[in-house]
Amino acid sequence: MISKFKLVPLSVFAILMTSLIAGCSTPPTRGTGYRSSGSGASPSSYKSSIASFSTVSWQALPGWQDDDLSQAWPAWLKSCEALHKKSGDVNWRSVCTQAGNVSSRDTQAIRTYFENNFQAYEIRNSSGSDTGLITGYYEPLMNGSQTRTSTYNVPLYGYPNAWRKSKPTPGPSRAELMSSGVLQGSEIAWVQDPVAAAFMQIQGSGKIRLEDGRILRLGFAGTNDQPFKSFAQWLLDRKEITRSEATMQGISQWAKRNPGQVNEMLNANPRFVFFKELPSNVSADLGPNGALGVPLTAERSIAVDLQALPLGAPVFLAATKPLSSQTLQKLVMAQDTGKAIVGGVRADYYWGSGDAAGEIAGRMKQNGRMWLLLPR
Repeated sequence: MISKFKLVPLSVFAILMTSLIAGCSTPPTRGTGYRSSGSGASPSSYKSSIASFSTVSWQALPGWQDDDLSQAWPAWLKSCEALHKKSGDVNWRSVCTQAGNVSSRDTQAIRTYFENNFQAYEIRNSSGSDTGLITGYYEPLMNGSQTRTSTYNVPLYGYPNAWRKSKPTPGPSRAELMSSGVLQGSEIAWVQDPVAAAFMQIQGSGKIRLEDGRILRLGFAGTNDQPFKSFAQWLLDRKEITRSEATMQGISQWAKRNPGQVNEMLNANPRFVFFKELPSNVSADLGPNGALGVPLTAERSIAVDLQALPLGAPVFLAATKPLSSQTLQKLVMAQDTGKAIVGGVRADYYWGSGDAAGEIAGRMKQNGRMWLLLPR
């Protein structure tokens, strides 16, 4: 997902949490006045083998009239940056060109733009169900250093130089790598918390706030090709934590209580992720690049299954917030993907960067509904 490689790691976070986090909410109800429009025909120019589509009126989208679309507009313009260059089943060029005539601050003008230029399609899974799983992901942000210090002594590694010409397939497990010496000299940053570093590996990207205030952005550079195994499940199997504690916060707290067992826990996952430094001219406020090749926008970008939905497309999402009945009804952009994201009505919702985003992302396991917006 952070570049073409991002297809592997970023939404792997959903694998870790999906089966472990309690608090699945009830599915959102249909909006008042739900109805299919006319024939209920599917889009003629876009097909999916795992999802079906039927036209609906804009009134079918619960919360459509209440969403502040000016917050979604920058994410749509980012989609257009990539979609302008693509050819495929959907012709995005006309709608992206027209977007240049819309005021980014005028919510009603943005709503009119979408209603006049797009058709909304209800998405259903191959089973016929109109609900599916909505998980969350985020970009870690940690304090750190580019040199080892007494405070920052946990390394984040770049791709091993020894593997650039001849890489073993699969490579050594995490435990083997950490004791082999292969990684020596490939450190690109140092952080304080080994568990936080492991979560950054699961996410596949992150930011390091250096001691001089600069932000170092790290992106995915490869793996040792070992299978992912959940160290949260390792803790559960040993009854070290309960299911309600199987979150980033719960695992971090366990690690602080049991520092002597942290390495054993982390080695339960043989997969190891390597990083690379990303260009420093990218704004620190922007998220990592998703599979579309544009920066993700907090709470307006999602990862989807590319067998179901076209990359870059606007999608209206109706779900609830984690451990809450509060609605989450927003226009979002399908700008990312991941191996854990499988199905028609299935999304990973990008919450943004830092601990607060990580906390809510780690608890998100909601039922939700989705509508695809395609050019008329």
